[in-house]
Amino acid sequence: MRVLLVEDDESIAESLIAGLERERFVVTWVTTGGGALAEAHEGFDLVLLDLGLPDLDGLDVCRALRQASDVPIIVLTARDTETDRVVGLELGADDYLGKPFGFRELLARIRAVLRRRGPSEHREHPDRLECGPIAVDVRTHEARVEGTAVDLTPKEFDLLRYLIEDPGAIRTRQGILEEVWDRNWFGPTKTLDVHIASLRRKLGDPTLIETVRGVGFRARPSEPLP
Repeated sequence: MRVLLVEDDESIAESLIAGLERERFVVTWVTTGGGALAEAHEGFDLVLLDLGLPDLDGLDVCRALRQASDVPIIVLTARDTETDRVVGLELGADDYLGKPFGFRELLARIRAVLRRRGPSEHREHPDRLECGPIAVDVRTHEARVEGTAVDLTPKEFDLLRYLIEDPGAIRTRQGILEEVWDRNWFGPTKTLDVHIASLRRKLGDPTLIETVRGVGFRARPSEPLP
């Protein structure tokens, strides 16, 4: 997942980059509005945009980015008046987060925005997700493997859906617990291992869900990763 970070404060940028890279995002950092517009054609999955830039007003950058593409934009700024929020959203921002903010909150906002938009390859059919032989119908809450229905519990279904929303992407253990169970999960992580084991058994092929040692899990992509 490629993120364009537009932030002129080096200390904030370095902290955000470190956190995002821990979550397996690939970050490109620019410090000016002009730099953001120059990078806009690179096909990013998300833009994190500060409004207080040294060369251009961030709202003008937001407008220009939205005119150029439908990339999700989250505005990050110390301008936290209602007017600023309204203008930013009307210009095309998907979300607005006032400074200071916690990284966990930002991560939750990112996930929510990406979920609403849906993975790019599924935007035309957001209710149907596919990953190799696995097909999930979000609307009917049905899962199939090579066309055969799989009987999953509600939590197993949510877990499978989260894993295949971005095939091949590593989902951290904590990220899975926050997204599938609860954002403030404080229970034992053993429950995740139990559900992964049950899900693998029901899918009939344990290799469809790969363990990334020390990090988490990922759905095996249709094509081998480079």
